[in-house]
Amino acid sequence: MNKPLNLSTIIPSAEVLVQQCLNGEAAAYRALYDRYAKAMFNTALRILNRSDDAEDILQEAFTDAFQQLSSFEGRSTFGAWLRQIVVYKSIAHLKKQKLHLNGLEADAENVADEPMLEEDEVWYTVDSIKQAMQKLPDGYRTVLALHLIEGFEQEEVAAMMKVAHSTVRTQYMRAKQKLLQVLKQEVYEQ
Repeated sequence: MNKPLNLSTIIPSAEVLVQQCLNGEAAAYRALYDRYAKAMFNTALRILNRSDDAEDILQEAFTDAFQQLSSFEGRSTFGAWLRQIVVYKSIAHLKKQKLHLNGLEADAENVADEPMLEEDEVWYTVDSIKQAMQKLPDGYRTVLALHLIEGFEQEEVAAMMKVAHSTVRTQYMRAKQKLLQVLKQEVYEQ
């Protein structure tokens, strides 16, 4: 009778790989990189919208993570910890390139005066939404990517971007409006 295969003995967990890295096992570094590189690249790409910048951030994030591995306390998964590093580095990169949020904090007071987003009964494919997001200004795309795709709460996005929560709320609302506008324009052009 065949015994069931125990994958945990064949494929070590991230926690085991982290411990192996801390013990100086070079193969564990490569295994962690191989396990998380694609997801982290995609996270950076959603924020930065440029594959060469996302690749740079990916390398910087892994370098920092491996150098700071002893500070990883295991309060979250290694993947979540690494994703935080990627997100922070991506935001810092945008700021270095003079990311100007499309609404300043003073604009947050005008939110009530702006018309609400009209939701037509139009369905969009995931690909069309991704393509439309690429056409958004950096500030809009960053807020949408962090909140909708990466799953961060608006308060967390505000803390990461070092702006007021009201600014993120305003950016998010305007980003949704702009995204819908871009999507409608693409449907109209077809």
